[in-house]
Amino acid sequence: MQVDFIVIGSGLAGISFCEQLRSHHKTYVVFDDKSQQSSTVAGGLYNPVILKRFTPVWKSKEQLQIALQMYNHLEQEFNIKLDYKIPVLRKFSSLEEQNDWFTASDNPLLSEYLSIKLIKNTNPFIDAPFGYGEVMQTGRIDVKTLIDAYKMHLKKANRFFETVFNYEQLEVTNNKLIYNNNIQAKHIVFTEGYGVNKNIFFKQLPLLATKGELLTIHAPNLKIDFILKGSVFLIPLEDNHYIVGATYNWDDTSNEVTLKAKDELLSKLKTFLNCPFEVVNHVAGIRPTVRDRRPLVGQHPVYKNMYVLNGLGTRGVMIGPYVAKQLFEFIEFGKPLEDEIDIKRYQ
Repeated sequence: MQVDFIVIGSGLAGISFCEQLRSHHKTYVVFDDKSQQSSTVAGGLYNPVILKRFTPVWKSKEQLQIALQMYNHLEQEFNIKLDYKIPVLRKFSSLEEQNDWFTASDNPLLSEYLSIKLIKNTNPFIDAPFGYGEVMQTGRIDVKTLIDAYKMHLKKANRFFETVFNYEQLEVTNNKLIYNNNIQAKHIVFTEGYGVNKNIFFKQLPLLATKGELLTIHAPNLKIDFILKGSVFLIPLEDNHYIVGATYNWDDTSNEVTLKAKDELLSKLKTFLNCPFEVVNHVAGIRPTVRDRRPLVGQHPVYKNMYVLNGLGTRGVMIGPYVAKQLFEFIEFGKPLEDEIDIKRYQ
């Protein structure tokens, strides 16, 4: 089999890069062994504002434009619903936070996202005496539906290998790549998330494992149609279900759920929610994060037909399509990568 690209990983980074390949009529195959779960357990929130400090997300305008266009295209292509446009309401804990919000709304980088209208709380089951600020141009991508549909698409096209990729079986020259004496490709792109720590070609990259855990609760009395950001996020789903998250753990690198994280999430949730609810699901995954909070994108220093697309962190639904486009244009058109994301900053 001969293809233009081999892609390792079918999470948000892998799908985003495959969409670049598909739109430019490139041939490719994808390997995924289901060992990484950060995308499948993601809350899927897209939000252009860092709500802890009321500061803009890096390249938020450019990211949103490219990402939402991709998700809209996939909705039409696969006849699925992915993009749920829902406002985010930031719960204020004091008058000082209200003042900080309105000061931030004067920032030219934030003015189109932060509403200057103070929203009063009218829900008897939420404790929010200081009200909310509304973040605009926000929503949720149904990441699980996206990944399931995309894998089905790849399988139907005979492009998907649901197996471990054996790095030792890859023959590399600067002219071609041969995998397992079977697949010949011009390029290979590794998008395997925290699995890169086992990658003999890129394991030296400073990728951090940040474990995140989420709960799903059923709260039939709550009835909110917005994403609530308090001490945790509360994201509405269908049928009175809500995502509660997320935790951050830099010591545990397993995908196993923990009672400690569950207790932490419930304790924070109960600081503002006072209605009956039931926990119906609990999931965990390892986010691929970087200390400088910028992705790891670029070319292997020796093998010039080998690339990495990783380190999307907690904002994969926004940043994945943006950096995938940059990597594709770097490979195919020689367009330089932005210095902030290029792995050369660590070489």
